[in-house]
Amino acid sequence: MVGASYAAELAFDGDFGARAYAARRLWRAMSGRAPGPAFHKLSKQRRERLSAAIRALDAHSAGGSYRVIAEGLFGKRRIPDHAWKTHDLRNRTIRLVQGGLTLMRGGYRKLLRPGRKDE
Repeated sequence: MVGASYAAELAFDGDFGARAYAARRLWRAMSGRAPGPAFHKLSKQRRERLSAAIRALDAHSAGGSYRVIAEGLFGKRRIPDHAWKTHDLRNRTIRLVQGGLTLMRGGYRKLLRPGRKDE
C-alpha cells in the first residue's frame, strides 16, 4: 500500500451520499483508522428476517420442501401434521424463500441504502 495510489469513481445519482460515505469509510480503513459508524443500521427484527430468508434460500436451493424448510426454521413441533397447506408458517416460509431469492437476484443492494419513503 505504500507508494500506491487509489481512486474512487462515484456516480452523481440518488445514491451519491451513501457512495461517498462508503468511500470515506474505505479510505479510513485502508489508512489504518477506524472506519466509523455505518451509514444506517438495520433493526434487530430486520436482521433476523434477512438471516431467516438466507437460511430458507439455502435450504430451498438444496432441494428442501417448504415443510422441511419450516421445520428447520421454526422447529418441528410448530409444524402441524395436518392442515399444512393452509397453515400460517407455510405462507411465512414461502415468503422467506421468495425474499431470499430476491436478495440473491440483486435485492441485497437495497440493504446498503437507508429506508426511503418512495420504496
